[in-house]
Amino acid sequence: MKLRILCPTFTPLFLIAFSCFPTRAADDYKLGPDSMPQEGVPQGEVTKHKWESKIFDGTVRDYWVYVPKQYNAAKPACVMVFQDGVGYVSTNGQNRVPYVFDNLIAKKEMPVTIGIFINPGQFPAAEAGQKPGDNRSFEYDSLSDQYARFLLEEILPEVGKKYNLTKDPEGRAICGISSGGICAWTVAWERPDAFRKVLSHVGSFTNIRGGHVYPALIRKTEKKSIRVFLQDGSGDLDNLHGNWPLANQEMAAALKFANYDYKFEFGDGGHNGKHGGAILPDSLRWLWRGYPGVEWKYDGLRR
Repeated sequence: MKLRILCPTFTPLFLIAFSCFPTRAADDYKLGPDSMPQEGVPQGEVTKHKWESKIFDGTVRDYWVYVPKQYNAAKPACVMVFQDGVGYVSTNGQNRVPYVFDNLIAKKEMPVTIGIFINPGQFPAAEAGQKPGDNRSFEYDSLSDQYARFLLEEILPEVGKKYNLTKDPEGRAICGISSGGICAWTVAWERPDAFRKVLSHVGSFTNIRGGHVYPALIRKTEKKSIRVFLQDGSGDLDNLHGNWPLANQEMAAALKFANYDYKFEFGDGGHNGKHGGAILPDSLRWLWRGYPGVEWKYDGLRR
C-alpha cells in the first residue's frame, strides 16, 4: 500500500520534524500475487448455469461452478458458496476467486474445493420493456433458514448430480459481501450442522431486515460450531439502516465474548471489495487452517 507524507508547505522549518508523518492512503488496497494467474499452476474450470427456484418461488438466477484441476470424483470435494456470485467469479474484479483458489489449492494452503457462485434471484419482467424484479434483499437480509434451505435442498443437490461434494460441515464454507455477508452468517447460524466456515466482507449487520440483533443473539445463545472471518473499514456506510463499522465491531465484540473462533480485520476502506479482495488469500488460509491435507500454518495476515 502507498504511504502519503502529510507536510504542509506553510509549516515553519523548525516544526517540520513534528508535523510530517506517514499515513496509510485511505482505501488504497492492492491485489497480491496469489490473486493473479501463476505460471505452472493448474487452472480450474468455470461453467455457467441457470436455476429456477421453488423455495424462492418464481425467481430465476445465474450461477457458476468452479472445479479445480485437482478434483477427483472418487474423493468428496470441499464446497464454498459465494453470494453475488458474478462479482466473486470474475477474474478481472476485486476478488478473482478462481485465481486465488488455483494458487492456494496448488500450494495445499486450502483443500480441493468446488466453488459455487450464485446471483440473487430475479422475478421475470411482467411485460416487455419492464425490468425484472430484484429479490436480493429479501433473500440475503432476512433472518430465517430460507436461504440455507435453498442451498441445501436445491443448489447443492443440483451441483452434486455431477460432482462429489462433501457433506461434512467442516468442509463447507460460505462467503458474501454487504447483504451477502450477513446472508453467509445467517446460513451458518441457522444450519451449523451444514456450514461451519463464514467469510463476510463489509457485512450488513444492520437493521435492513432486523440483522442488527445478531450481536445480542450471539451473546445470549449457546455457542455454535462456526468459524467466522469478518472484514470491514472505517469508511463504510452510515445511513438510516445503521452504521456498518459500528455494527461489525459489535459483531466482533460479541464473538469474542462468546468465545467463537473468529478473526476481524478492520481497515480504512469503504463499502466495496477492495480490502476484502486484497486479503482474500490470507482470509481463506485462516478459514481452512487445520483442515485435513492443508499444510500451511496460519501465522497472521500478510500485507
